[in-house]
Amino acid sequence: MTEGRTTGAARAFELLEPLVRAATVRVHAPPDGYETPGGDAYGPTWGSGFFVAPGWILTCAHVVGEGGAAVRLTGREVGITFQSGSYAGNEAATGTVTGRVECVLPERLDERRPGRRALWDLPDLALVRVLAPVSHACVWLTDRSRPRFDEVAYFGCTEELGAPEITGRTTRLRGTAGNGAAIRLGDDDEIDPGMSGGPVVDLARGEVVGVVKARRNTGGGGLAVSVVQLRTLPTAGRGQTGLYRRVMQAHDLHHYDQHLSDLNTRRTWTDTHGELPAPEGGPYGGRARLTPGERTTLCGLLAELPPPGSSEVVRALVEAARGEEPDPHPAAPLSWRDGLGLLYDPPGGAGEAAAMLRYATDVSVAEYREPPTPGADEELWDWTRATAERLWRPLRRELGERHERGLAERDRRRRASAVRSVHGPARAAGGPLPGTSVLLEVWAHGWEDVFDWRVSVLAGPARPGRVTPVDSAVRISPSRLPEALRAPLAEAFRRCDTHEAAALLEVAVEPELFGLAVDEWAVAGGVPLGVQRPVVLRHPVGGAPPDAAVRWARVQAGPLLDERADCIRGRPRSPSAQWLAGLADNTVPVHCRAAGQEPTLGSLHAVREAGYGVVVSRRPPPDPGASCAPFHRGLREELADAGRAHMLPLRLQALRARAYGADPDAYWAAGAALVWDDPARALPEDEPLQGDL
Repeated sequence: MTEGRTTGAARAFELLEPLVRAATVRVHAPPDGYETPGGDAYGPTWGSGFFVAPGWILTCAHVVGEGGAAVRLTGREVGITFQSGSYAGNEAATGTVTGRVECVLPERLDERRPGRRALWDLPDLALVRVLAPVSHACVWLTDRSRPRFDEVAYFGCTEELGAPEITGRTTRLRGTAGNGAAIRLGDDDEIDPGMSGGPVVDLARGEVVGVVKARRNTGGGGLAVSVVQLRTLPTAGRGQTGLYRRVMQAHDLHHYDQHLSDLNTRRTWTDTHGELPAPEGGPYGGRARLTPGERTTLCGLLAELPPPGSSEVVRALVEAARGEEPDPHPAAPLSWRDGLGLLYDPPGGAGEAAAMLRYATDVSVAEYREPPTPGADEELWDWTRATAERLWRPLRRELGERHERGLAERDRRRRASAVRSVHGPARAAGGPLPGTSVLLEVWAHGWEDVFDWRVSVLAGPARPGRVTPVDSAVRISPSRLPEALRAPLAEAFRRCDTHEAAALLEVAVEPELFGLAVDEWAVAGGVPLGVQRPVVLRHPVGGAPPDAAVRWARVQAGPLLDERADCIRGRPRSPSAQWLAGLADNTVPVHCRAAGQEPTLGSLHAVREAGYGVVVSRRPPPDPGASCAPFHRGLREELADAGRAHMLPLRLQALRARAYGADPDAYWAAGAALVWDDPARALPEDEPLQGDL
């Protein structure tokens, strides 16, 4: 250990080292079976990793890419050597087992990897599933969305003495990189080959905050990946739990079971948290914070509940418990546990314990994505009420009243849901897009061929005007736009998607950019956005035309009439204002020519000024001689079948999915886009700065 450390950090290292070493593994070539060999039987060390939950190992993608791997990493088998039996101490036996790479981050590393000695793209993570039931230790992962820049220890496999060995060293966090995806490690000591993929532990709080990624070429220190990046694991399909939530649920239940177990005398992570040297005020203790045992129990009780229906559900409960909107920039909270990580250091000097107990109370009466195990929600409330007994009497009374209000509200929602189920699906009755949506705004730089963009979460009618920023940038070339927006859009979708449906993507651009093929971009899984979710176009914010609200209400009621706005039997035309004003309010103007060229560009502006909020446009096919008749014929049938406008975003998504699945009857819809200017979904009125002059 490096000399000169404070007594507190030195003592914390002594307490935590056995626990971290027991959970850290050596990654190498796969064995031929599940035997436990002696010696270095499987060739050189590729890197390190660590158990984050029973049967699950976290490491770096470049570690599992060692050894001449094929192009595709997911599904590759690797060897894992770990401590089995005793969880602490040097007397533990060593075991070797085969693991299979379940996924890598970012997903594009499966198809495209950097050259030799090049730095792999962030977050450079891999999740490995062990292929045999084995007994092993697990680390305690932080629930904080951002690391604290304090003393840390990093661990990994080295061969300093000629044989593979798990070792640990100390340093200090020096900052972040990659928009918070990476953590800078100080240069107190050198990161040896083989330590990549090992854990980085916050010594003050006793929790793993990062994964060792790289060392500097010119000395000590390097980079680690924040474990919060695990939240960027591929999202689940509708009705599925998702890999991140599965792993974190197993993590919390493991430590909860260890904390409650009377079957052994091994020191647990919870025990060690209670023994860590406390800085001034203490990370635990007192009435302001939950004790380590209380925190472990709360995480375990939350893990026994079904996961939340969406990230926004978690954020709303955090805001109610914290008293202010949580930081919008960290990766979206996907589990109930992630919500706890947003409740540290609440505003106004309020105690963390009080905020967490308010949150737990609200979770106990929340709507889950499926019915909970009988009694699980009541057990959480009983624990919350009992824990509050050691706190302030006014808080106990407040929590009781909060619980009663929550029960009444949940009963009201369930009665309303039962009524809707009798009269038909809620989507058909109230429209397909009532909740939060993802907003992408793109601005052109006049005559320059570059764009500014901004990605936000739009709260919708439930909270008018509420816009939460995700990311933005300026002066991006058209060719770089899809790649630049991949990560911000993926983060926004994680915040808005629910287990029932993928969130709407609203693309707000000037009409000359209506040809931007956003629906064809692939953000995750290689599947186009327009196949995965409804995608609509919006006009940038501006004064709504006088007839907009009337026309919107009428077209939503149906039936729908289509009218060619920019062509007559394939020949271009420019519609007059008088002609547009005379059309029925339930008309959907249709455009089949290039949006950025006349007469279509002028027509798109004209229909906007005439108050039409539902408009269809199209990116023309590559063949300029192709007839537009199949497009108009297919769209007319689609509008007649839909009857009312409120289902058009979902119906267009279904058409794109059919075409993607090679259904010739849907090919006519290629390039179709829906302008959807819902007056109830107000857009932000400001534009980003135009970059440096």
